[in-house]
Amino acid sequence: MTISVFDLFKIGIGPSSSHTVGPMRAAREFAVGLRDAGLIDSTAAIGTELYGSLAATGKGHGADRAILLGFEGDTPQTVNVGTLDARIAAIRDTGRLWLLGTHPLPIRPQEHLLFRRQETLPDHPNGIRFTAFDGAGALLQTRVFYSSGSDSMVSADVARPDRSITNSSSLPHRFRTGAELLASCAKHDISVSQLMLENERVWRSEEEIRTRLLELWKVMKACIERGCRATGVLPGDLQVSRRAPRWHQNLSSSDTARDDPLQALDWVSMWAVAVNEENAAGGRVVTAPTNGAAGIIPAVLRYYEQFAPDADAEGIIRFLLTAGAIGMLFKDNASISGAEVGCQGEVGAACSMAAGALAEVLGGSPDQVENAAEIGMEHNLGLTCDPVGGLVQVPCIQRNAMGAVKAICAARMSLRGDGAYFVSLDKVIKIMRDTGTDMKTKYKETVRGDLLIDIDVPVNIIEC
Repeated sequence: MTISVFDLFKIGIGPSSSHTVGPMRAAREFAVGLRDAGLIDSTAAIGTELYGSLAATGKGHGADRAILLGFEGDTPQTVNVGTLDARIAAIRDTGRLWLLGTHPLPIRPQEHLLFRRQETLPDHPNGIRFTAFDGAGALLQTRVFYSSGSDSMVSADVARPDRSITNSSSLPHRFRTGAELLASCAKHDISVSQLMLENERVWRSEEEIRTRLLELWKVMKACIERGCRATGVLPGDLQVSRRAPRWHQNLSSSDTARDDPLQALDWVSMWAVAVNEENAAGGRVVTAPTNGAAGIIPAVLRYYEQFAPDADAEGIIRFLLTAGAIGMLFKDNASISGAEVGCQGEVGAACSMAAGALAEVLGGSPDQVENAAEIGMEHNLGLTCDPVGGLVQVPCIQRNAMGAVKAICAARMSLRGDGAYFVSLDKVIKIMRDTGTDMKTKYKETVRGDLLIDIDVPVNIIEC
């Protein structure tokens, strides 16, 4: 079993893949289910209950807003981010939403959108229950969804929520572990990206694969550019000012910076910050593999495009294919959910993916790619998910810059060696999973961790 690279990299909106994008998808799926069952005209009210991490940080991550838009039929890929605030204001002012854009329903957040912060549903910390009632208050339908990392939403009545699996019975190169991936590369004398391309061709044409991968890069790059231009203060009571535009202007105009041998890393950090400031503002991003870690892969890929002498479109395609292969190993053998294993599953996994991908496009062997990915995760082990005030701003934005720089360092270290290692990628993934299991719940996206201590945060934004 494996998943497609397009199951990991998806176009959506900020600030969170699991808490914003996933809930929007789930709400829309529930509404579509009512329509398909012939129940939409009988529906007089819909109740939503969020549990665990989704309840603890749902407000700060915009889960309630995303759910309302999902009920109205929007998708993360197509929703107009420029009209979000006005639409949410209209729903709240009128006390009414339009189910799939056609059927009016009353909506009173204090009654219809409930945050069960002290409760957790079985199977996963990120759970949502939707319930539809008719005019007499009789139950029409209820469904439970789990958000398992990235933007994956799985209905509890379909499958266990921790795997977004695509049928792989006909794949030419089936792998579930890093060892199996390396063995297949060696057997067929191919790179990791070539192996991934041959697998992806089972599901879609090579032309479509290449076109879609370059489109993902186009969206990533546009996000960087928007983040470098947009000024002001990010949403929420923390009043975090955008830094990327000022940083970009300074790097672009400073004569002294051109003589700095570490200037490239300043650019990388700025690109990562630009993406995650856009994400925090609810802008258009690509989950890579999550929104919380969305700045690392774009920043490292931009580094490749800007500073590698032989960078080209083919390299960008190979980069994303290789990153996808590594991301699959984390998703299938551990987790990419901050609520499940802490930020090591988000920033750590993204750092590992970017490190291995960069090693490949800079000429690394499959062994060096695997070694770079291992280094990237090994030095993110134990990373907690502790968003201050439930917002993806502190420490999330700067953490992406650190993850991008670590990824470049890991790739360069691996390229100086021969791919030999003391700790394998499979081993470090297992350790990451075990560390996440042992980690106290308060350090897994609950807003109860220690970063909040001694920080002057208005009480009304604390969601626990």
